[in-house]
Amino acid sequence: MSRKFFKKYLPSHETIRRNRFVALFGERLQHHNLWHLHRRSVAGGFAVGLFTGLIPGSNPVQFFFAALFAVAFKVNLPVAVITTLYSNPFTILPIYVAAYEIGAFVTGGTSNGMPEVGLHLMDKSISEWGPALIDWVVSLGKPLLVGMLLLALLLSSTGYFAVRAGWRLFAIYEWRKRAKRRRQKNEQNMDGDSG
Repeated sequence: MSRKFFKKYLPSHETIRRNRFVALFGERLQHHNLWHLHRRSVAGGFAVGLFTGLIPGSNPVQFFFAALFAVAFKVNLPVAVITTLYSNPFTILPIYVAAYEIGAFVTGGTSNGMPEVGLHLMDKSISEWGPALIDWVVSLGKPLLVGMLLLALLLSSTGYFAVRAGWRLFAIYEWRKRAKRRRQKNEQNMDGDSG
């Protein structure tokens, strides 16, 4: 996807700088890497989002940590926050199972699947789901926590290098396409001059 596509939907740096809510945070939220779309900033934002998407809790918790890490590492903040959405109610269970398996392998525990631990959300209100999920994660113990950290590191580093490589390949493709158009235009101009 090109930078032009994203620029249509994202606010300009000047618009962000003048925003009164951003101004409350002073210079911290005005660094250009937080809002510009370039290879390092977007790849970093993607890596931060992949890492913080595995922080136990609901989306506001993950959004907060994604924004905090994006500011700390000066990477694209909107990309970081949006990327956390890969962990959602539909994907969290397979992600936790994978994390548990990784953690069990690394810590030397048994890897026969996750132990039976009750996660009863139906009898709880939505506001009680976050604490219930955290209690469930803690009850699974060391293999899950170690696995989540390792999976978060693996996903974020893989995502970072994949975005950088994809960006580079897309740039090469665009350069070649432009060079081909220029050659064709030059050939047409030469044919027109000789005719």
